[in-house]
Amino acid sequence: MNDLMSLGIHRLWKDHFVRSLDPGSISTKQGWKILDIAGGTGDIAFRMLDHATNIKNDLHTSVIVSDINPNMLEEGKKRSLETPYSKSDRLSFLEANAEELNTIQDNSIDLYTVAFGIRNFTDKQRALEEAYRVLKPGGVFACLEFSKVNNNLFDAIYKRWSFGAIPMIGQLVAADRKSYQYLVESIEKFPSQTEFRAMIEKAGFIVPGKGFENLTNGIAAIHKGVKPA
Repeated sequence: MNDLMSLGIHRLWKDHFVRSLDPGSISTKQGWKILDIAGGTGDIAFRMLDHATNIKNDLHTSVIVSDINPNMLEEGKKRSLETPYSKSDRLSFLEANAEELNTIQDNSIDLYTVAFGIRNFTDKQRALEEAYRVLKPGGVFACLEFSKVNNNLFDAIYKRWSFGAIPMIGQLVAADRKSYQYLVESIEKFPSQTEFRAMIEKAGFIVPGKGFENLTNGIAAIHKGVKPA
């Protein structure tokens, strides 16, 4: 689905997302503690660990992959077997609701990430408040999500593709028009870049700069917030 909605470039967005966060520590043996929400398949987690290991020479940074869907977590565990992290204490999996992270202590996480997941949360503001709670002072909230196209001509073309072609493709390829229709509608209903920035600020975060970076004319955007130290 992400391939269809991103015109095939979501992997490049994910690579850029991780590079922009630059996970890992050069100066300490403790490493970062990262919580990747709605990350069941491990796409972001594996990239984070690869970056910390190969770019920062950090063998201590760890990632908790959290997802509400146990099937997604199982897929992530299977995929992890193809990585160097499957049997290390640097990677763990947690079935949890992002709106109620009861097993995660206050002020315990250095970096909270969520990629292409938050638009599906029932109570997005509650999830942002939970992100704020679990992050350490100075910790970073980072979100990669489909957003609002900022070019009128491109927006018209993209919406025609989204609402016209994608549900039909879902019906033809997967015999599942309903799921693909939901995908398109969930993106359309997600707050704009400035609206979501305001929600992040409402949760208590300090937003650096304008608070977001548009990718591919705003098809997606990266949002960041910092918990005050």
